[in-house]
Amino acid sequence: MMTKEKNKLDFTLLNIGYAKHDGDWNFKNIKSPFARIHYILEGEATIIFQNTSIKLKADHMYLTPAHVHHGYECSSTLSLFYIHIYENPERKSSIFDRYIFPKEIFADKFLLELVKRLHSINPGRELSIYDPKSYDNSSELMKNIAIQINSPFALEAESQAIIQLLISRFLAGATSRIPDVDKRLSRVLDYIDDHLHQQISIDALADLTFLSKDHLIRLFKKHMDVTPMKYINQKKIEKAQLMMLVDDINIQEISFKLGFENISYFNRLFKKMTGENPTSYKRRIGR
Repeated sequence: MMTKEKNKLDFTLLNIGYAKHDGDWNFKNIKSPFARIHYILEGEATIIFQNTSIKLKADHMYLTPAHVHHGYECSSTLSLFYIHIYENPERKSSIFDRYIFPKEIFADKFLLELVKRLHSINPGRELSIYDPKSYDNSSELMKNIAIQINSPFALEAESQAIIQLLISRFLAGATSRIPDVDKRLSRVLDYIDDHLHQQISIDALADLTFLSKDHLIRLFKKHMDVTPMKYINQKKIEKAQLMMLVDDINIQEISFKLGFENISYFNRLFKKMTGENPTSYKRRIGR
């Protein structure tokens, strides 16, 4: 059974806006450290994932978690609200690591009113450029984070409440990534979350589950589709990207905070997983 802390929703608004496109919402190879929600008002388009694609429909909402490769195709008119949110980087566990969320849900008029309210109380959060390569890695992100930091507490609290309501609709159709029958894997994931700031060994994980290392690796890969070490490294680099996005912190400090004693290894791993060294990545996002 997952703890309340593991299940807690803790999102902050980054962007929200209304957009109307005319065959110009066509972008590929998007992968960001923040999640996206789209509320479709009218028109048609497609979100393309690695293994599937989804035709967008009016009066539906769509959720794309952080760090998911995807793209957009649109050949006609499309009007929508877009919402970009990120999880508190101090959180040990991402809700997206714990649940598989539906990508599409029907959106009733109540949800539309919530989105409109979120939009109205957060002026100045619109994108000036719709190309993700520009707004994912630019001073635009920093501007919106600054707006959020300086937002009145009452409006920030209301914004977070609305975001939780929106996410809760997706959560209603979500499924656990870890079967309840296998408590061993839940213990492993909890341990990784709690010790992401340290070096984590397969021996320690095996001892935790009373399994051999080979058995643990097979069990982990069966449910998570990757080996434990690849998962650990992936979570560390994703956390590093989020820290670079929202915190003014240097690369060496980030590497130490994530349990890397050798900054050269951190640099190599970061480039291997993102295609770019951390110095270049940090420079592009303006931090």
